[in-house]
Amino acid sequence: MPDSKNKAEFSLDSNKLEASSLLPKSSPRKRAAMVSLVRNSNLFGMRQTIQQIEDRFNKKYNYPYIFLNDVPFTEEFKQGVRDLTSSEVSFGILDKEAWGYPPHVDQKKAAEVRRTAKYMHAGNESYRFMCRFQSGFVYKHPLLKDLDYYWRIEPDVKYYCELDYDPFEFMSKNNKIYGWNMAPNEYMETIPTLWETTRKFMKEYSHHVNDKNILKWVIDKDGNYNGCHFWTNFEIVNLSFYRSAAYTDYFNYLDKAGGFFYERWGDAPVHTLAAAMFLSKDQIHHFRDIGYYHPAMGSCPAESDRKGKCVCDPKEHNEMAYGCRVNWDKFDA
Repeated sequence: MPDSKNKAEFSLDSNKLEASSLLPKSSPRKRAAMVSLVRNSNLFGMRQTIQQIEDRFNKKYNYPYIFLNDVPFTEEFKQGVRDLTSSEVSFGILDKEAWGYPPHVDQKKAAEVRRTAKYMHAGNESYRFMCRFQSGFVYKHPLLKDLDYYWRIEPDVKYYCELDYDPFEFMSKNNKIYGWNMAPNEYMETIPTLWETTRKFMKEYSHHVNDKNILKWVIDKDGNYNGCHFWTNFEIVNLSFYRSAAYTDYFNYLDKAGGFFYERWGDAPVHTLAAAMFLSKDQIHHFRDIGYYHPAMGSCPAESDRKGKCVCDPKEHNEMAYGCRVNWDKFDA
């Protein structure tokens, strides 16, 4: 880690954002939206997600939805999601810069990696485009340009709990910048050089590293990345974080290294390492009261099978089943 001199602490005031075209200035709501990168083939899964979000939360707040795709949305998809909400719904398409190879990437080398690697999604080119897009481009899309916050949503997920408050308002009032729900470990074979690249970044850009950083949470006793990451299929974020000079420099540094294609760097460890460097623990919020399931893993608040406004089985989806989650409570910045 770099030394502690001349470090910049991330501030919400680092970017001034204009009023959103999706939310009028008179609206009591925050300038925020639910955002999803999704395919036309995911219509049924997306409809399930929207219905749950509307039932659990958004029927009371009517925040807009933004759907993004690398190809045009079909009329069937557009109508299928509109049928389930009275909120404004927007559809956007990605440009070649956001969804494709940057000029410096050796595409033959990238193809060879996809052919020979053995980990999950190893041969999937579009999965790598997705990871790069979610790491460095989603917040740049024109449909998000006037938003202060976004809530990332995915098809085929479940929300188990009734929300009696506005998470965006909570983030704003409590100076929270990054919100998460689950924290598993990364498949380390997908990111063999991500930590070394990050270490080099911190050495060259030490002025970006927060004095009150949480790097100890993501580093093992030998000083290596331990794989802990916020599972980014759920995140609620103040977008000034991603638009900051620190995050911009970090993403550009990673992008130049080519690891999104020569390995399989995911947006989850990228977002997490950025938060670990640039934020303090009190700027990060664990939404443990939002019971949530993404295929393969879930988080259910304790005793939700017996009381409260969550309907899930904590024995099936134990929020304390992940070591990184347990360590978060123990971690003292």
